[in-house]
Amino acid sequence: MIYLDNAATSFPKPAECLRAALESYLEHGASPGRGGYDLAVEAEERVSRVRDRLAHFFGGDEDHHVCFTYNATDALNTLIQGLVEPGCHVVSSRLEHNSVLRPLHHLQRQELIHIDLVPFDDRGFIDPAAVLKAIRPKTRFVLLSHASNVLGTVQPVKELGTICRDRGVPLLLDTAQSAGVIPIRMKEWGVQGLVFTGHKSLLGPTGIGGLVLSPDLHPNPSRYGGTGLDSRSAHHTLEYPQRLEAGTVNLLGILCLDACLSYVEEHQKAHGYEPEMALWKKLRDAMAEVGGVKLYCADDEGDHLPLLTWNLEGHSAEDVGTILDGDFHIAVRTGLHCAPLVHQDLGTIDRGAVRVSLGAFTTEEEIVETIRAISLISRSVSR
Repeated sequence: MIYLDNAATSFPKPAECLRAALESYLEHGASPGRGGYDLAVEAEERVSRVRDRLAHFFGGDEDHHVCFTYNATDALNTLIQGLVEPGCHVVSSRLEHNSVLRPLHHLQRQELIHIDLVPFDDRGFIDPAAVLKAIRPKTRFVLLSHASNVLGTVQPVKELGTICRDRGVPLLLDTAQSAGVIPIRMKEWGVQGLVFTGHKSLLGPTGIGGLVLSPDLHPNPSRYGGTGLDSRSAHHTLEYPQRLEAGTVNLLGILCLDACLSYVEEHQKAHGYEPEMALWKKLRDAMAEVGGVKLYCADDEGDHLPLLTWNLEGHSAEDVGTILDGDFHIAVRTGLHCAPLVHQDLGTIDRGAVRVSLGAFTTEEEIVETIRAISLISRSVSR
């Protein structure tokens, strides 16, 4: 199988990382922070080291708080619900995934908040001036995706961070698509809260993600339970990281994420993401020559992830995906990609689109075969 759905979940995973994590878990798998005996203390120390490592990986430092969640969706719900106040205003965009849109619309439907969603241009980028214009006196935060999961476009975060900092409004960043591909610099860019997931380009397993928070951003808890701290109190602790972590953390997932970070950092240091983007350019240029193929927002090579969204005239996106899978053993994603407003603005809300997303293990041979398959499907349609 040729796997080209890495924007959903990266595959394959680096087997050596999973094996190393499992071996560590089998040796040290007690509950972190839930006992005074040596094994529990050692497990907590390992988790704390991973927190520190993640803070630095995302461009923070030792005073940044790292709290673990199930994934980016869980982290976004924790962050949004922990920061909103009745009557406040939130700025986001029409590029967002439903993991941002649905929590915001839920709160708006309850008449707790007001939201403004800034548009994107025909190249797939948000204009910082539009964000500036949307900010109001009651704006609680600006929440944006670093990179679109539909278009692959990478937003001008540093400029957006300057705007938000000058207005005293926290900038929150969803890095579900960019983490592990593009180096991220929270402090340098003026980002006060960041959401990540482990199962995409960080190459980790499903079920692990988290938040990285600057020391002056303090979401309130939205879930409550055991933390191992102050158990006599009926109130959930406000100490970090337990403030946003109710219950026992996913130790195996954290250990695996730690091992995968080493793999990702080595790959970034050696290559960046230039090999993936070279293959993306080869695919894009070839597809632009295929009759009936329409590419969406694929002109910019510099601010782009290795992801292409497209349609083939005369075929539904679902049919194209089925043919690629059944006849050529190529796995792609079709539909609305959980980002309906993007498709509304692209004019593809009724038909969806095909998404091809490359990963760290995609080869040139696989891209050549994908080009061949799309060309054959196109010729069958034209006949």
